[in-house]
Amino acid sequence: MTATIDIITFEPRYAADFKQLNLEWLERLFRVEPIDVEVLSRPEDIVRAGGAIWLARQGNAVIGCCALIAKGDGAYEVSKMAVTANAQGQGVGRRLLDAAVQGFSRTGGSLLFLETNSALKTAIALYESSGFKHRSRPEPSPYERADVYMVHTG
Repeated sequence: MTATIDIITFEPRYAADFKQLNLEWLERLFRVEPIDVEVLSRPEDIVRAGGAIWLARQGNAVIGCCALIAKGDGAYEVSKMAVTANAQGQGVGRRLLDAAVQGFSRTGGSLLFLETNSALKTAIALYESSGFKHRSRPEPSPYERADVYMVHTG
């Protein structure tokens, strides 16, 4: 029997899990950029600045994460979404993304967006099925790997 997967909110004791989950896929598929190091080294700053982080926990193991980063003027970014390789395909990413979209709804914000890479076909399909639409980027991305910009349209 598989242990239940719970979606929980960030606590400082999960900072290393949040960082490791993201490093796992970044190092495998791309490279860790300076902005990644900055954000992943201080996840509590996301929460302090009005954002949130959700984690997927199965038993005692953290198997996924997703952040909602406040960008100012009612804009929020879905970012730092990761699911460990052996837990992919179980709906963990969808549950984390749903938590972020619902969290955004509670903020009263006016814009929910994300940036990703066109090589991440499965992630893009998830975003599209969750109400995100492809748009032109309004300003340059801080991420070299980001060549896709999407906005949540409900």
